[in-house]
Amino acid sequence: MTAPVRQLPLPLAARPSLDMADFVPDPSNEAALVWIAEPGTWPGGRLALAGPAGVGKTHLLRAFAAGYRQLEGPALTEALALAPPGPTALDEWSAAPEAALFHLINRCAEAGAPLLLAAREPPARWPAALPDLASRLRATTSVTIAEPSDRLLEALLAKHLADRQLPCPPPVAAFLLARLPRRADAVAAAVAALDASALAARAPLTRPFCARVLGWQETQG
Repeated sequence: MTAPVRQLPLPLAARPSLDMADFVPDPSNEAALVWIAEPGTWPGGRLALAGPAGVGKTHLLRAFAAGYRQLEGPALTEALALAPPGPTALDEWSAAPEAALFHLINRCAEAGAPLLLAAREPPARWPAALPDLASRLRATTSVTIAEPSDRLLEALLAKHLADRQLPCPPPVAAFLLARLPRRADAVAAAVAALDASALAARAPLTRPFCARVLGWQETQG
C-alpha cells in the first residue's frame, strides 16, 4: 500500500495584522491604552510597555506609533541612536546594547521627542551595568499588560487562526479554549503547531487531530 503523501510545510512566518483596529481592548490592557493615548503626559517623555510574551506589547507599540521611527532593540546601534531625533518606538529595548540605548534616551529627551519602549521587563528592574543608564531606566514610567481575560483569549485564538488563514470550526475552537493554558503565548504556540501539522498532513482541524498534535487525551470526534 502506498504511504499517504505528506506536504512539506514551507517555513513562512505568518504576518499578523498590527493595525490598531485589530487590538482588542480588555481589562488586562486597559491601563496601557490610557497611558499610550496621551504621550504629552509621559513623565520625561518616555513610556515603557511591559508584560509576558504574546499579550500585545509589540502590536500596541507598532499600531500606536505607526508614524514614529520604529527601531528594534537587538539591531540598535549608536549611529541609529545618535541620528536626528524624532518620535521613536523601540521594541525589545532590553536586548539593545546599553551604550546605544543610553544615547537614544538622551537624544529623545534633549529634543523633547516621545520615546515608547516595549519589552517583557519593566525598565526599573533591568540590571543595567551603566550607572547613568540605570538611573534613566528607573525614571521611566512603565505600564504592564497582564495575561488576557477569557474574552480576549478567545479573540486572540481567532486572530492567530485568521492570520494563518487556518479554518477552525466553532466547536473545535471551543475545544481548544477549554484546554489551552490561560496564556497568550500558549495560544500562539498552539496555533503555530496546528498550522504546521495541518499543512503537512493536508488535514482539517478536528478535535481528535488537535488533541493528537497538542498531546492531549481526546477520544470523541
